[in-house]
Amino acid sequence: MVSVLKQTLEKVNSKNFEIEVIGLGYVGFPLAVRLAKSGFKVRGIDVNQERIGRLEANQLMDSEINLKDTFLKCRKDRNLSFSEKPQKHDVPKIGIICVPTPIPNDNVKSNIFVKSAIENFLETSKQGDVIIIESSVEVGTTEEMGKLVESKGFVIGENFGLCCCPERIDPLNKKWDLENIPRIIYCSDDASFEISKKIYKHVNNSNLIRVDSPKIAEVVKSFENAFRLVNISLVNELAILCEKLGINVKEVIDAAATKPFGFMPFFPGAGAGGHCIPKDPIFLLNSSKKFGFEFKTIEESLKINKLIPKYIADSIQELVLASKLEKSVIVCGMSYKQDMEDMRDSPGFKILNELIERNFKVAVYDPYFKEELLEKYLKENNLGNIKFEILKNIDTESIKKFHCLCIVQYHTKIKPRLEEIYKNSQIPVIYDCQNKLVKDENSKAVLKFFGYR
Repeated sequence: MVSVLKQTLEKVNSKNFEIEVIGLGYVGFPLAVRLAKSGFKVRGIDVNQERIGRLEANQLMDSEINLKDTFLKCRKDRNLSFSEKPQKHDVPKIGIICVPTPIPNDNVKSNIFVKSAIENFLETSKQGDVIIIESSVEVGTTEEMGKLVESKGFVIGENFGLCCCPERIDPLNKKWDLENIPRIIYCSDDASFEISKKIYKHVNNSNLIRVDSPKIAEVVKSFENAFRLVNISLVNELAILCEKLGINVKEVIDAAATKPFGFMPFFPGAGAGGHCIPKDPIFLLNSSKKFGFEFKTIEESLKINKLIPKYIADSIQELVLASKLEKSVIVCGMSYKQDMEDMRDSPGFKILNELIERNFKVAVYDPYFKEELLEKYLKENNLGNIKFEILKNIDTESIKKFHCLCIVQYHTKIKPRLEEIYKNSQIPVIYDCQNKLVKDENSKAVLKFFGYR
């Protein structure tokens, strides 16, 4: 007799099944489009009513616009639909969980959204269905979710599949995207692995590296981002040392990068931000504490990452006071990554807050900043109701009442304007957190780099 999961595999082979991608952020949305493009019936699910309404109206955000043509074709072909909740289907369904995971604290568990998504999926589930967790999760979460599934009467690995395939995505990366990034996956059984390969054949050509334990898959994801956090913190401390030595940190890194082995260049900035790098390493830190030891490297790197915005704010204050100027500054670039509207855990907001605490008159500018989302931005960055001006642009009239420009994040569309401001000396002091402006002896503006005094 053919097992239930093998029957699902047969349905997947004939494309007689449904996929529900739960969570339509920067991970779930492109995944849903990619799968729908391949001819699968895909339903995108998100609890954010505004997002669902926007997508149903075929309206995309700036970071999604590169998928517009494919998205519209999938909609026209009726392969891609949206709803706020999972639906019941007669055919097998595969649920791919792409929801965010918050930093755990006394009031919130890291698995709160993953658990909610799976509970909602299970309300309309049946034997033969499969769950694939793509969300970055704390160690032990997949096993805990397995118990949740079995509490509904299913048997993991026999009549219900459970997989953990942590997302690997670098939004807007032109070299590495969904198609060519290899993925780590844990599967509860061989049939679920074969099902996953059939699905991910249309994502990354089934470049799946199977591991034996869900904990391995979970730790791999956290370790990848811990590696980045540690190296970002290391290079930012190096930048501080180079300032004190009077040498340019960028020249040091460029020279070190000529070594063809054993070195990978990281570059200084205002600190690691976004949803993953400041958070995922905490999962490893929390796991280590359960066994009575401290993961010192991660703990110190997290402290350094918090220190950098304070250091930059102190440097700006010193520059402005030394120039005998009014304490007024524009913080430019509020998203955590270039050319994106994602403002989560952004260094720009940390610097903004530090400057306000130092009694600066502060304005912010980012071409992706949406004033109607201000409350959301403040909440995502753990800030209260602080007061600052929001600039619509950085033309000459808008910036003339400010004496300092702090460039936290460069966006392609505004880089020429930033270069023009410096070249034409349109603001007295510029602090460049990323060391990207080119020194111009003809400019009267004081230009200071993070990592070079």
